[in-house]
Amino acid sequence: MEVDFGDDGLVPAVAQDADSGAVLMLAYVSPAALEATLETSTAHYYSRSREELWEKGATSGHTQSVEEVRVDCDADALLYLVDQTGGACHTGHRSCFYRTIEGDNVGERVFDPNAVYDSEDGNEIGNEDTSEDD
Repeated sequence: MEVDFGDDGLVPAVAQDADSGAVLMLAYVSPAALEATLETSTAHYYSRSREELWEKGATSGHTQSVEEVRVDCDADALLYLVDQTGGACHTGHRSCFYRTIEGDNVGERVFDPNAVYDSEDGNEIGNEDTSEDD
């Protein structure tokens, strides 16, 4: 199936827990990231901030084994059905969607991000703008 990567060469991808149905994260995928995902069955994304391909869990060990990739009706968004090891969010939460719009914390923190990442990872703790990155 043809995927419409649009003018910027990227398509949004939602990672969803294949067993529970919980939405884990949203990131962007380039053609190379999709190809790597399909070849390895491990989630790969494209970091817009670093402008490079990244494998989910390469730094943290919190990987996503991809069971299935689905395409939406317009072929301009992807759904990765995954088996998530550890937390999906770089903040230590199981899901990146751990806050309500009012700011209430409704998600479970499953690891200490300070024990996993350092500032050299390009993923500084507390920088909410890097949520697309591992």
